[in-house]
Amino acid sequence: MAEKVRISQFVESATKAGAEVLRCESPAVAADYIQGKAAGCILLPSFASAEHIGLGGLLREAGCELVEDDFRARGPAAMAGVTGANFAIADTGTVVLESTPEAIRLATTLPERHFVLVDPRKIVADGLEAAGVLRQFHQQQPRNYLAYITGPSRTADIERVLTIGVHGPRELHILLLEGLSDDPLEM
Repeated sequence: MAEKVRISQFVESATKAGAEVLRCESPAVAADYIQGKAAGCILLPSFASAEHIGLGGLLREAGCELVEDDFRARGPAAMAGVTGANFAIADTGTVVLESTPEAIRLATTLPERHFVLVDPRKIVADGLEAAGVLRQFHQQQPRNYLAYITGPSRTADIERVLTIGVHGPRELHILLLEGLSDDPLEM
């Protein structure tokens, strides 16, 4: 499947699942978008693609208040969390991220809004294509956790009443940004 088709399918699937997807021309555009939507303090755990683009500095320049340590104590007051993704799956609109570090898990579950940076080169067509990436990941890091995130948090009761954001973020924002990393083992 051609890259443009995978990206289009991913955007369509993620949007159907309730995510907002934005193609960003630059890291500064991504930081401005996050600043405009975060509505408060932001959890920013350490991850490789954020460090590559200097995301912390860009967010501070945009006027954001960042939490970069002591996530357990300060996490519950945060309105947004920012992470990268190891890869994404086009047919379901899913982002997949290595979430062994507690700071990553807290940034993806505590705040109302979750922003995920994804390099479009790391979008695979479907679960079958993801199997090779997963095999490689588990050979290198067999005891780590992987999170599959498709849309905002949702749950339904026995009467099938769907509620968004009860057990995690009410909003999922996926920022497609070229040049982050084409290595699926690197978030």
